[in-house]
Amino acid sequence: MENNNIPVTEPKKKKSLVFPIILAVVLIGGGIYGYRAYSYGQYHEETDDAQIASNMSPVISKISGYVTEIKVKDNQFVKKGDTLVILDSRDQKMALEQAQAALSTAKSNISNAEATTTATSKNISSSEAAVVTANAQIEAAKINVWKTSQDLKRYANLVKDHSITEQQYEQALAAKQTADKQLQVLVDQRNQIAQQTNIASSQTAASSQQISVAGSVAKQREVDVENAKLNLSYTVILASEDGFVGKVPIQAGQYLQAGSQLFSLVKNDQKWVVANFKETQVHKMVEGQKVKVEIDAFPDKEFEGVVSSFSPATGSTFSILPPDNASGNFVKVVQRLPIKIDFVNLDPSIAKKLRTGMNVKAEVALK
Repeated sequence: MENNNIPVTEPKKKKSLVFPIILAVVLIGGGIYGYRAYSYGQYHEETDDAQIASNMSPVISKISGYVTEIKVKDNQFVKKGDTLVILDSRDQKMALEQAQAALSTAKSNISNAEATTTATSKNISSSEAAVVTANAQIEAAKINVWKTSQDLKRYANLVKDHSITEQQYEQALAAKQTADKQLQVLVDQRNQIAQQTNIASSQTAASSQQISVAGSVAKQREVDVENAKLNLSYTVILASEDGFVGKVPIQAGQYLQAGSQLFSLVKNDQKWVVANFKETQVHKMVEGQKVKVEIDAFPDKEFEGVVSSFSPATGSTFSILPPDNASGNFVKVVQRLPIKIDFVNLDPSIAKKLRTGMNVKAEVALK
C-alpha cells in the first residue's frame, strides 16, 4: 500500500552574489574616494566664507549745511569731478564778503600808516637840516663871543689907564653880554629842533611798527578770504574718483553735519577676493600660492587667483565689539583670518559684472 505521508525534498536555491558585489564596489569606491579626498586635502585648503571686494570711497560733507539739490541716483555711474550734492551756500557767500571787506580795511590801514611814515620822514629831514643850520649859527656865535670877550679885556685895561671913556667900556661889555645871549638862544633853538627830531624819529618807528602790524593783519585777512572761498567750494560736493554711487539716503532740505558720511562711491577700477580661512588652515599658506576661485554668480566658470597678502589680525579683532576674555568666561572659538586674493587674467567683461560682496569659494593649492 502506497504511503502518501512521505515528505518531498525541494532542491536548494543558490545564494545571490549581487548584493555582496555591490557592497564591495561601494566600499572600494568609498575607500578610493576617501583616500583621494584625504590626499587632495593635504595639499589644498578651501573656504566658502569669501566675498568679492573693491575700493570704496566715502562721500563726506566737509561743512555743515542744508541740502538744496541731489545730482545723482542710486547705483549711478559717475566720473571724477562730477557734481554729486549741492548745499545751501548763502552763509558761505556772506562770510566771503565779510572777509573781503575786512581785507580791504586792513589794506587801507597799511596805506594810512605808510602815508604817516612818509610825512614823518619828511619832517625828520627838515629838522635835520635845521639842526645843521643851527649848528653853523652857533659856531658863528661862539666866534662873536670870543671876539667880544677879547675886546672887553682890552677895554678893561684901557679904562683903568683912562685911555678910553667909561662909555666905550660899557659898549664893549654890552656887546659881550649880547653875544652870550645870542649864543644861548641859538643853543636853545638847536636843542629844541633836536628834540623835535627825536620825537619825529620815535613817531617814524611807531609808524613802521604800525605798518608791520597792519601788514600782519592784512595777511590774516587774506587767509580768512581764502578760507571763506574754500568753504564756499565745499558747498558743491564732487566725485573724487570714477565709480558707482551706492544707495543715496539723503533728501533735499536735510541738514548735514560737517564730517558726516553721505554715501559711498564704489570704484570700478579693481576687484579682488577676501577669503576668511580658519586659523587652523593657514599654517602652510604663503604669498604667491595659486588659488582656484568659484563665484556663485558664475557657477559654470572657474577663475584663477593668487594669494596676495595676509591680514595682520583676525576678522573679529576689527569688529566694533572685539572679544575680551579677561573676565574668565572663556569659550574657545576658532578664529578666521582674512586673506587677500588677486585675480589672474580676469576677463574685463566679467570684471564689470562683479559686485562687491558677492559670495565666492576659494581653494588654495599649498604646493
